Amino acid sequence: MTTTPSAARPSAPPPGRSPGPAPALRPAAGRARRFASLRTVAALVLREMSTRYGRTPGGYLWAVLEPLAAILFLSIGFSLVIRSPSLGTSFLLFYATGYLPFDLYNSVSSTTARAVNFSRPLLKFPAVTWLDAVLARFLLNSLTGALVAILLLGGVLAVIDSRTVLDLPAAVLAMALAMALGLGLGTLNCALTGLFPLWEVAWSIITRPLFIASGIFFLYEDLPPLAQDILWYNPVMHITGLMRTGFYPAYAASYASVTYVLAVSLILLALGLVMMGRYHRDILNR
Repeated sequence: MTTTPSAARPSAPPPGRSPGPAPALRPAAGRARRFASLRTVAALVLREMSTRYGRTPGGYLWAVLEPLAAILFLSIGFSLVIRSPSLGTSFLLFYATGYLPFDLYNSVSSTTARAVNFSRPLLKFPAVTWLDAVLARFLLNSLTGALVAILLLGGVLAVIDSRTVLDLPAAVLAMALAMALGLGLGTLNCALTGLFPLWEVAWSIITRPLFIASGIFFLYEDLPPLAQDILWYNPVMHITGLMRTGFYPAYAASYASVTYVLAVSLILLALGLVMMGRYHRDILNR
């Protein structure tokens, strides 16, 4: 009978010592990976800031002037047709509280949808992922939109000398919901545009009436019942109504549902993340 050499036998633990569990992985690798991802997102934000605003005369000033011009044109135009807005006496405040949350949602949604195409050359590097590109555009446009809203609404309140009782939590909630809806829809459109290039054109045509159907020019309560039943499913209508409750104490947008807007935003975001996680390589290789 042949004996197995001792070198081939599995080594036994020393007498009196039981084999312990395998050493746990160090958490430093996970922290380093998260820190590297944060640095990547910050670098992408700085790159877009320099690309969009750094090469244009006036820079960030245009981010304030564009919505300001839109609000002024709306106020002057409608003041020539109707005597007073649906709420209060100031056309500037009425249209600012409707236009600014819509503009925030629209800006976040459209820029997030183009995140992969905008950062496509950088996505060839392993350190940069599609999620970094999406988060960078979302953060930059959300912070820019929030800053513009603070400046313009503060300026409007100072100019009209209004004694408005500001409900800050309602206004902040409306802006946060606009960001969430823009992120969810933008992420889903990022995947759909990457898979079907014509989707961007089709989406711009489909949503063109959204500017009129989002409560910027009117109140939900002023509409006939049939229009109310249809426009209730427009989540932006809920956001504009909630925004106006923060500036008009006598106005209660009873139709506005935070749960509905949040549910729509999360569902769209989940669909977008699943599709991008599944098809991002196909999108990048097109």
